[in-house]
Amino acid sequence: MDWVQLGGSLLAVLGLAGVARLLKLGESRIGDAATAKAMAEDMLVGFEARTAIVGTDGNAALVAGTFGSNGWGVPGTIAVLKRHGAKVAARRLLPPLTLLPAVEGVEVDTGERLFGRVLLFGVVDHDVRILEASLTRV
Repeated sequence: MDWVQLGGSLLAVLGLAGVARLLKLGESRIGDAATAKAMAEDMLVGFEARTAIVGTDGNAALVAGTFGSNGWGVPGTIAVLKRHGAKVAARRLLPPLTLLPAVEGVEVDTGERLFGRVLLFGVVDHDVRILEASLTRV
């Protein structure tokens, strides 16, 4: 292998990485509450988001809302969002949530073996309990 071939290969790899970055491929960070609410509404059919808590690392979020349209939905529903590789996965939970202490924040047990626990980095359990309490308010 000569230097021209090695340089051409390196330029091709960097070019493809640049194109992927421009197209935002593989970017699944949950940036803020508005993004989390939009993702929850897109992934869970009939979900209407109200408020959201996002982990400071952008890997997970909790979104409080209702299921159903025209205000006739099931009150007290929480969507759990979690980064899963290059995508974001969502599940629907009903309060009260099972919270586990973690050094980095709070961990929510979804009760689903395959989905697992969700770590909300930089969030305390008090914030999650406030989100749950907001579901009972009209």
